[in-house]
Amino acid sequence: MNKKRCFILYICIFTVCYLTAQEPLPSSYRNIQLGASLETVKTELQNDPVFGYRGEKDVSLLLTKNTSLIETCGSFFIARAWFQFYNENLYTMIFKLNTDAIDYYSVYSQFCEKYGEPVSLNPKRSIWENETIRLVIERPLTVKYIDLTVFNEILDTSRTKKTKTETNRKNFIESF
Repeated sequence: MNKKRCFILYICIFTVCYLTAQEPLPSSYRNIQLGASLETVKTELQNDPVFGYRGEKDVSLLLTKNTSLIETCGSFFIARAWFQFYNENLYTMIFKLNTDAIDYYSVYSQFCEKYGEPVSLNPKRSIWENETIRLVIERPLTVKYIDLTVFNEILDTSRTKKTKTETNRKNFIESF
């Protein structure tokens, strides 16, 4: 009976150590932090040799209000990178990786080792998520960092606008 209790205790300790050894989800890649200002990200991209950022010509405004985008090429492992901003703050980083140099399974395995099992898994994507950050690996090989607080705010604003538009449309049609 003592051996059985010792074994169970060992398993419990191992499980607790394993679970606590996992790292929290990151809110940054290299020196680029979600929530950073547009100017800070520009500076970090210019100073980082992994990215081929050339300055202002890589920045564009998007169709929606208060949004901008930096699109730039990367190094050997990163084919393209996109940095999306809302109200001048970074809320999404997207990295299209070079599938000739790196494979999906290697990235997936590293994420599992560091952050545990994904909260959602299907043939197209794997998702790790907590209250504030979502990490996504999509096939063939794209990695996304998303600030969920800002992302959900944008979704709520979009839903509100859609509801107003639908109500106005309905009222217009009913006016005939």
